[in-house]
Amino acid sequence: MSVTEYFTSFDFAPVRSITDRGKTGAATVVIQGLGVGMLSCVPPTVIIVAAILACAALEGDYGVAIAAVGMLATLGITLATDAYGPVADNAGGLAEMDPSVPSYVRDRTDCLDALGNTTAATGKGFAIGSAVLTSLSLLAAFKAQAFSSDIDKSTDTSALYAMGGLDIGDPVILSGVIFGAMLPYMFAALTMISVGKAAAEIIQEVRRQFAEVDGLLNVIKRATAGETISEEEDVLPESDRCVKISTESSVREMIAPGAYAILAPLFVGFLVGPRCLMGMLSGAISSGCMVAIMMSNAGGAWDNSKKYCEALGIKKTDQGKACIVGDTVGDPFKDTSGPSLNILIKLMSMVSLTIAPLLRDNEDWYRSYLGVVPLALFIICSAVLVMKGILTWKDPLGDLGGSDAKTPEEEGLKSTDIEIAGPGEKDL
Repeated sequence: MSVTEYFTSFDFAPVRSITDRGKTGAATVVIQGLGVGMLSCVPPTVIIVAAILACAALEGDYGVAIAAVGMLATLGITLATDAYGPVADNAGGLAEMDPSVPSYVRDRTDCLDALGNTTAATGKGFAIGSAVLTSLSLLAAFKAQAFSSDIDKSTDTSALYAMGGLDIGDPVILSGVIFGAMLPYMFAALTMISVGKAAAEIIQEVRRQFAEVDGLLNVIKRATAGETISEEEDVLPESDRCVKISTESSVREMIAPGAYAILAPLFVGFLVGPRCLMGMLSGAISSGCMVAIMMSNAGGAWDNSKKYCEALGIKKTDQGKACIVGDTVGDPFKDTSGPSLNILIKLMSMVSLTIAPLLRDNEDWYRSYLGVVPLALFIICSAVLVMKGILTWKDPLGDLGGSDAKTPEEEGLKSTDIEIAGPGEKDL
């Protein structure tokens, strides 16, 4: 908890360094936040590794499994710390929307919200630690189920040893490790891009309401200026439409990550074999742990750098606006992509353990035609999602036009065309 607090609370140097970078713009805020998030992986990793080694030395795989149960036993405090943040955040939002609430109430809720960001990051740290220990226990269970420990009397070796063991230098296992290490990045990218698309759709809807709902924009401007709006003059926005967009997008955009998390262990296990699948799970657990810690802590640090600007009274300056950009970047980091990786590594471990009896003592590429089925489903699912416009690079705001519309000259310019500056233009 102390480690997470150090990297995410504005009482300490890491978050304040992000705020200081706001003096030079939003880009340096993002760069500093990424650096803080990456550096925050060091202490938790050392703690997790020390815990695994100590538990394994005491009681082997069983000791690690009991440690995972112990981490899961902190469910009560984990739920409390996770719930505190949204409660404080919504209290601040209510205080900001109600003009009758004194300004000092908003100042106090901002302090509570900043503390909520730290407690939320702490709760996510507990979840990440328990997910790693649980997945490690499931990995040990998969090994016991997928590889027989019986000794062949003719060769005086086990089936696993006959297949080459689980040497990390084996190309099959190393390939699985590399592929598994890639999966958390793909999963995090899909969820982050989904957040961006949903946000763009909501922005488009808000702009539509400003243009089509009579008096809405004027009422918002007056309320922002501190004027009292009577019930007769008040115009309510169509908030239900924004909730509908967010809900439908969350369900639609989770099809691809969910399908990939289930199909990846299936086609690797049946196509290549249990040794490659063992490597894939190892890579996914290692990579997923690092990315989840980095995203959760970086997001909390960005958010509290903005809170620090509010505490200093510089929110509306250029420095404060730069930190707001960092907070916007950090929201999908700490609230979507980071926590989702816990689900990814546990889900893949559970799927692998479920199919382990079907892979028992299978050599590499044994009956690989069975793996073609989940691989085909993987490809077909991707193709369908592309055709349905779910997996796409298209910008939902691209059809709005406006000042960003390209001129005929820009439309005719190909991306491969390079304009060479003349001798007199190089110094411009």
